[in-house]
Amino acid sequence: MAHKTTVREHSFDDEKINIGVDFDGVIHKCSKGYYDGTIYDVPIEGSKKALKILSKNYKVVIFTAKAKSDRPLINGKNGKELVWEWLKKYGMADYVHEITAEKPRAVAYIDDKAIKFTNWNQTMEAINEIG
Repeated sequence: MAHKTTVREHSFDDEKINIGVDFDGVIHKCSKGYYDGTIYDVPIEGSKKALKILSKNYKVVIFTAKAKSDRPLINGKNGKELVWEWLKKYGMADYVHEITAEKPRAVAYIDDKAIKFTNWNQTMEAINEIG
């Protein structure tokens, strides 16, 4: 079932047009976790098609810890450069507006590690289930 997100009245303009998409575990399969800091895996099935569709109505902003400035360089490249390179390799770069290490202002967020907040009781139950 689709979920309708309501943008608050006094939102910044970019909160009305951005959609935040996590990179690892949502676009990049990331089957080995951090591993050695490289972007070693293939795209998750359907991610290219989804980004293409999303980019028609939103500015797609990828958020990833790989873009943090304290991450080590890999082959002389920072995380943003590595993500852009990977997106180009798989034909997805044209659908992405920006890559950031910060949570962007957005209409919604797509993240594999998210817990949908409805109230604190349900949220705490969900956290307890994680372990």
